[in-house]
Amino acid sequence: MVIFDTLSGEKKELPTGREIKMFVCGPTVYDYPHIGNARTFVFFDMFAKYLRSTGIKLTYLQNITDIDDKIIQKAKDEGTSWREVSKKYEEIYRANLEALGMDTQHMQFARATDYVPEIIAQVKHLHENGFSYLIEGDGWYFDISKYAGYGELAHRTVQQAEDGVTRIDDSSKKKNAGDFCLWKLSDDPTLQLGDDGLGAGRPGWHIEDTAITEKFFGPQYDIHGGAIDLKFPHHEAERAQQEAASGKLPFVNFWMHAGFLTIDGKKMSKSLGNFMTVDDLLTKMTPDEFRMMLLMHHYRSPLDYTEQAVKMAKDSIHYFMVRVQNLKNQAASNENEKEFEEAMNDDFNTPRALATLRSCTDPAVIAKNLASLGINITVNIPPDVQVLLQKRELSRASKQFEQSDALRKEIEGLGYIVEDTPVGPLVLPKN
Repeated sequence: MVIFDTLSGEKKELPTGREIKMFVCGPTVYDYPHIGNARTFVFFDMFAKYLRSTGIKLTYLQNITDIDDKIIQKAKDEGTSWREVSKKYEEIYRANLEALGMDTQHMQFARATDYVPEIIAQVKHLHENGFSYLIEGDGWYFDISKYAGYGELAHRTVQQAEDGVTRIDDSSKKKNAGDFCLWKLSDDPTLQLGDDGLGAGRPGWHIEDTAITEKFFGPQYDIHGGAIDLKFPHHEAERAQQEAASGKLPFVNFWMHAGFLTIDGKKMSKSLGNFMTVDDLLTKMTPDEFRMMLLMHHYRSPLDYTEQAVKMAKDSIHYFMVRVQNLKNQAASNENEKEFEEAMNDDFNTPRALATLRSCTDPAVIAKNLASLGINITVNIPPDVQVLLQKRELSRASKQFEQSDALRKEIEGLGYIVEDTPVGPLVLPKN
């Protein structure tokens, strides 16, 4: 399998014969997850499922940012504590994960606040290596001028990189405009999560990721994933931190970034009234239909959520369900299976992979390959319902429509509905 690496700008071969370690940036839990978040998380869930279906051993780690400026501000807005805010929205995130059928992560709830000792150790190590400095009364900052490769991931010069805005780096006393905070000092006792010589305070945003991955994966590992909007400055900062702390290059072998999601051609925004949460999404589409919509676009490409895109995904699920039910006792299609694998192994080219399944005549191959991505299109039809269905098809072929209608009602009485389509009947449970 080859995967496109954002840093090199090239497709590279994924190692074989050993365990693959993958980290994907999790949510900052201060609000309801939206469908842009869902695109990223569901994609990496499908990616993990597919790798494991091919026999690859994968450890998938994800963090949760449960302390951050946005969380603190939300607590002020809601008149509660930051811990209550992060607890509330983490529970919502967990429920959304379950509803979307995402279950591939190991340690998927690695909260930043659970790894403060590791974070402090990495901040101190960076200082010992000469990459950070203290702004009194503010915090410890990473000096990007000391790290020669800063900006390479986002393909920016250091000067261009200084245009980046991070969450807690607003200080007129910084040495460079692009310097970012590693450890934020605080006089508020509720925000004093550690000290150990740094001064009482809390983690910066970027440092939690590298401290957590270093604990579980060491200073170097295989895949780092996330949404494209995290490439800069978040991932750029992570790369600088870890390589500066360990002295080992590269930090990761593959940087994978999922593309933007827009709604009707516009960036999602509460001010525009087009902010769609995962809960909103699930009133319009099933989890399988949402996965299909993602698969119909390459993961690195922009995806525009429209009513037409929703309909196309629903129609595609419908098509495969009908096709699998109506392709009976077909010969195995090794050629289709090979073409599917070739498409998937070329940087997870799901649009091309789906095209191979549409021409496949083996229902087992279709169902198996969609299942490898977390999509279930099979319906277990009891033998007595199958017998009635066959009788109904004979009646319809003989234009005995009264008998056909009676058999339909008998099938419905057993808890199933029959939907006639141009390519044959589709049988589904009533629920």
